[in-house]
Amino acid sequence: MEKINVYLEKANELITTYGIKVIGAIVVLVLGLWIIKLIVRSIRKALDRGKMDDSLKPFISSLISWTLKILLFISVLGMLGIQMTSFIAIIGAAGLAIGMALSGTLQNFAGGVMILLFKPFKVGDFISAQGYSGTVKAIQIFNTILNTPDKKTIIIPNGGLATGSLTNFSTEPERRVDWTFGIAYGDDYDKAKEVVTRLLNEDDRILKEPEPFIALAELADSSVNLTVRAWVKGADYWNVYFDMNEKVYKTFPKEGLNIPFPQMDVHVIQEK
Repeated sequence: MEKINVYLEKANELITTYGIKVIGAIVVLVLGLWIIKLIVRSIRKALDRGKMDDSLKPFISSLISWTLKILLFISVLGMLGIQMTSFIAIIGAAGLAIGMALSGTLQNFAGGVMILLFKPFKVGDFISAQGYSGTVKAIQIFNTILNTPDKKTIIIPNGGLATGSLTNFSTEPERRVDWTFGIAYGDDYDKAKEVVTRLLNEDDRILKEPEPFIALAELADSSVNLTVRAWVKGADYWNVYFDMNEKVYKTFPKEGLNIPFPQMDVHVIQEK
């Protein structure tokens, strides 16, 4: 009976000593998470009202959220009586091991920071990188999200984007459209050049300056190839490209110009 009383006294002492701390820590944790949520929401609204680049908004919100949560977690552990000096040392050792295991993830984080600092592209730009092309939808801490023209979502790690080659088609407001049109040997080259010039001049989307360029580029195996270059607004690029292909295909035959196809002449020599 005496042993039971001793155990009950120890249990009561533990509850009195640590119970209040545990309850207080839980209350602080729940209340802290709620406050952090309000803070992050207010920051997002402030960023939306400001003139900050859309690329930075999700990154800053996520970074502030995680930083505040880590500080809250450390504070809660301190309330429970855990020695933070030893705990921080353990966290440092564990962080080193985790960092070595997750070196790729840390590289993606560093890549995200580099992208946001140097801004090789921003949200809304059309880029080509890592074998994919699309419009940048969001730049997150570890990944960049692209929307392709055929409505696919591509997620690319930031590490490769920050260190690899990248083409940004939205940096300049204008783009050059290149075509190669072939006519048959024996066709009138001057006539072909005149027809292409007329088609270019009839399209209001093609800029007058810089002036379109037309030249005889190649005497190929089955055709005489004309190189055509014209400048357009970036948004008109693909529409102009496809429309001109269609116009040339329909107009050349009407003007007596033949669009050749690959062919080969075979000469048979008979030995006597």
